[in-house]
Amino acid sequence: MSHISPVLWQYLVKWLTNFALFPPEASKIAPQMDALFFFMVLVSLVGLTIVVLLITAFSILYRKERHPVAEQIEGSTLLEATWTIIPLGLFLIMFVWGALIYFRVYTPPANAMNVYVVGKQWMWKVEHAGGQHEINALHIPAGRPIQLTLISQDVFHSFSIPAFRVKREAIPGRYTTVWFEATQPGTYHFFCTQYCGTEHSHMTGDVVVMTPDGYKKWLAESTSGMSLAQNGERLFASLSCTACHNDRADARGPSLVNVYGSRLPLPNGGTVVADDAFLREAILDPSQHLTQGFAPIMPTYQGQISEDGVISLVEFIKGLHSGYRLQQTLTTTTLLPESEGKAVPVRQAPPQSHLAKGWVKP
Repeated sequence: MSHISPVLWQYLVKWLTNFALFPPEASKIAPQMDALFFFMVLVSLVGLTIVVLLITAFSILYRKERHPVAEQIEGSTLLEATWTIIPLGLFLIMFVWGALIYFRVYTPPANAMNVYVVGKQWMWKVEHAGGQHEINALHIPAGRPIQLTLISQDVFHSFSIPAFRVKREAIPGRYTTVWFEATQPGTYHFFCTQYCGTEHSHMTGDVVVMTPDGYKKWLAESTSGMSLAQNGERLFASLSCTACHNDRADARGPSLVNVYGSRLPLPNGGTVVADDAFLREAILDPSQHLTQGFAPIMPTYQGQISEDGVISLVEFIKGLHSGYRLQQTLTTTTLLPESEGKAVPVRQAPPQSHLAKGWVKP
């Protein structure tokens, strides 16, 4: 390649590497999605070839010179049934195949490690359960299912990792999830694939897939010293949530012990599952989901707590499995940085039953 400028050659190499038409298969789901993609391409090419050959053949066989007078040609039921049933069968195969992959991608396994991703013009903020925070980067271990819980802080974004064949929208005010299992250690790009403003093209980052030992080392070196649940506990105390949600018999609000994943009775007789989305809505707009037997006295925290704060509160509530944790929170006076200067009421109460008042386990 001596006739090519070294600078131009390096540019071409990097362009072909980073902007390949077909990225590497670096997750367990990637080969399955590629198989469906190639099947659809093959069917399309075969169909295109048949149509082109028929048009060409008919143009030659039935041109005006050979048939100056047009003749009426009656239809063939067998022929019409053939060109209807075969494409229909192929389309149904694609539909069922694609549906199976779709439900597989958007139904994470129970043992998946959850990582929160918050989209914001024009950056991605990643929050790990252990308290590690990243900007436009995501460190994960290879060979372990990873669930991403996404939300946007402003406009619509879309989180895409081409090498893993996953893409999921980050929507304001709503959690969305997607999961994958990386198979090859390395660095892979992720992008925002939903136009979100003037700096949309800069909303990129890298997924760093590490060996399990390397990931453990990274966790130890990157910890902030406080997990999301611990941050949530401090915020829970600083907002005086324990004034009502304190696991006492005369509490004005329902107990939050073992609430996550349970079914909550509603005033209209129905029930709702207390998942991540429900907990978020209950914090920001509690009037939307009143629990049977309790008055609508909880104030809204919309605009008062950042998405990061809501995530911490949700993680704290998800980990409440006994009244002892709430009892400890009652005596917590340490405040989060954003709540410094606010008074936190300290209440002492004897330990009560950890049974969640008003909760119905599924």
